[in-house]
Order: sequence, then structure tokens, then C-alpha cells
Amino acid sequence: MSIYEMIISRRTIRKFKQEKIDPKILKKIVNAGRLAPSAANLQPLEYLIIDDEDLKKKVFPNIAWAGYIKPEGDPGKGEEPAAYIIILADKKINPAPERDIGASAENMNLVAGEEGIGCCWIGAFKKKKINEIIDVPANLSAELILAMGYPSEKPVPEDIEKNSSIKYYKDESGTLHVPKRKLDDILNFNQFEE
Repeated sequence: MSIYEMIISRRTIRKFKQEKIDPKILKKIVNAGRLAPSAANLQPLEYLIIDDEDLKKKVFPNIAWAGYIKPEGDPGKGEEPAAYIIILADKKINPAPERDIGASAENMNLVAGEEGIGCCWIGAFKKKKINEIIDVPANLSAELILAMGYPSEKPVPEDIEKNSSIKYYKDESGTLHVPKRKLDDILNFNQFEE
């Protein structure tokens, strides 16, 4: 699959098969994140892989899932992530690491997809509690969580008309639909269209 095909087929996954991910694959995913662009090459990010069952059980209740369709969008019993990768930042190195975090997370997301692993970016979590659970060193703070596992759902994208709702939803069969603005509605060449 080409990178473009991976990008257009990738969807956020929130329901996972209960199948362990090989630690070598998780390490490969993090390596892809490590090699992402970094503003001024400051490299303020560090990563923590969590695949220990007890630790995963402590992390899970401190995450907010699928706000538009809560609670049916949340992973249920037996649908929890197989692993988490927590992206941490040293804000003394770069006080505004958001671009680095985004680039790193997308690299990891795409490599995970190449391995058949689904991913959910999570910025809505109890930061203080997560930092306590994982005993984060004083110079770092957890900034983004990637929940990962082999998918047990297959969300579908759908192009929407201008000014339509962008809220994702589940249909009567339980399929998650992800509205996306049409390319022609957001793309401009040399000048902005009216």
C-alpha cells in the first residue's frame, strides 16, 4: 500500500481486538515518531510504551473517548487498547512542542496502520492523574496518548456538503461514520474562491 493509500484509508479506531502487539512492532512505531520533523531540531519529545495489563487498566479510566457519541463510542469490555504510546514533552527544551507532537504522532499512526494496527489520538485525558500513574520525571509531561490495537471496527468516511455537521456518528448497524469536508470546498489555487 502506498503512503497516500494508507493516509486516505486510515480512520481513528476506538474498539480493539484483544491481541497483544509484538514489542518489536511498538518499538518500530516509536522509532518512526522519533524521526519526525522537529522545530529547530530541538527534539523535546520522549515516549513511553504501555503494554502491561495492570498499567493499562489504570490508564484506561482516565481517558475521554469519542466525545460526540459518548458512551457508545467508548471501547467496551473486551475492546480495550492492546497498548498505549504516551508522547511526553520537555517544555524547557521547547515550550511549544505541539507541532513536534503532531508530526511524531502522525508518523506513528501511519506506521501502525502499515502493520495492521489501529490507532486513536487522545488529547482528552486526566493529565495530572496520568502523570502520577506513569511516574513521569519532573522535566516531562504527558501531552498525547496513542491508543493502539488490532481493529475490531471499520469506520467509514463520507464527504459532506458545505456547512454540514462534522460530528461523527454511528448508524443503526453500529458502523461509525466520519464526515469529511470535500476537497473542492477547502482547496484554493493562487487565490481564494468565493
